[in-house]
Amino acid sequence: MLHTHTQLPLSQGHTLMHQVDPAIEALSKSILSYAMDRLRMDPPTIDHPLPHTTLEKLAGQTITETGLGGEEALHLFIETLAPACISEDHPRYLAFVPTAPSEVSTLFDLVVGASNICASSWLEGAGAIYAENQALRWIADIAGLPAEAGGVFVSGGTAGNLSALVAARHDWRQRSPENARQRGLIISSRGAHASVDQAAQVMDADLIQSGGHQLTGADVASTIAELNAADRSRPLAVACTAGTTNLGIIDDMQGISDVCNKESVWFHVDGAYGGAALAAPSTRALFNGIEGADSFIVDPHKWLFAPFDCCALIYADPGKARTAHRQHGDYLEVFYDGTWNPSDYAHHLSRRARGLPFWFSLAVHGTQAYADAVEKTLDCAREAAAMIEAHPRLEMVTEQRLSICVFRRLGWSPEDYKSWSDALLERGDGLVTPTKHEGETVLRFCIVNPRTTRDDIQLILDSL
Repeated sequence: MLHTHTQLPLSQGHTLMHQVDPAIEALSKSILSYAMDRLRMDPPTIDHPLPHTTLEKLAGQTITETGLGGEEALHLFIETLAPACISEDHPRYLAFVPTAPSEVSTLFDLVVGASNICASSWLEGAGAIYAENQALRWIADIAGLPAEAGGVFVSGGTAGNLSALVAARHDWRQRSPENARQRGLIISSRGAHASVDQAAQVMDADLIQSGGHQLTGADVASTIAELNAADRSRPLAVACTAGTTNLGIIDDMQGISDVCNKESVWFHVDGAYGGAALAAPSTRALFNGIEGADSFIVDPHKWLFAPFDCCALIYADPGKARTAHRQHGDYLEVFYDGTWNPSDYAHHLSRRARGLPFWFSLAVHGTQAYADAVEKTLDCAREAAAMIEAHPRLEMVTEQRLSICVFRRLGWSPEDYKSWSDALLERGDGLVTPTKHEGETVLRFCIVNPRTTRDDIQLILDSL
């Protein structure tokens, strides 16, 4: 994070709340100056977390009865709090699933905050909602979903998966009185994201993890066939994964779609990480079958260059989601006029227009730029895999898939991996954390930043 490039006055600059006065004018210039300096950093400093005991020394110094004033509070953030946060847009942040928002999406997030739009209903936020829906339409189109498909932007994949599966359960219950009296069942692969299991727990449904790391249509068919007669009607959804978070594996969507259609089971696709690769011609065919999905999620804050937090949740038939999620209340009657209200498509009511920064970046740069940027990261991942295979002390653990490389350092223990990872971050060289594959501690690159280059990969590999 930026913490040494902007010098701010330490005067408190107190001002009245809800009033633009000279102190607020001065503070706005300081905030915009900091934001621009942060955008210009190439690369940003990666920084690292501080222990809670260190930050706890600030107790009583941040929230006070009389207030610090704008400039002093900003100074506190820049000099102390920001350096305790890791920059996920650093080109050598290759852990988890990073983020790499375009500059224009980050800038427009300032506008979204300043505009204070409540994007729950068409009445309150028609213009913002129209723009968000245009961005959702582009995603639906690259997935091949029908013209009537639509949905909403939610906070992340966990919220998206839960909302989609709640809609699936509602549809399942609506189809038969018997279904309303029994516990539902969800089928997924062993590689499905933990949020699918969490959604099942929240919904008080059962989860069967079928097959191996990749779920196939045959796995789903055999799982359903093995259920006893009393349970044959219990499957409410198959949660398919379009690019598992750990390994980048894409489930057999065509086969699963066929089985779901035959068995009248909701077909949900979790593409929170991998779904962005739909935009790349080189990988689009890997997702064949996704066009049959009843619901689909992808996180633009992961690999479609939007800032946190932003998950696109799309339904093939939005009407089914609306009947499941619409909230009812006397004061909400003005919303029931047939217009498009984003609050009807997920488990939320109040919401910010979190899809607007993504829409703005798409509008500024065009969809071809997005395809090119995703292709660039895919090329970098392929090159990284080749570099790993050529390294005398490293070997690939699994096939390189999408933008993920999983590999081992020969002769290392779990403690060796952790020590190396900690030292890499402490030096400010990058963030690469260990993961597990079949119980073995290994390393993993996830490359979603178009600024990540061969030189960045080489610097990390040289340290191994």
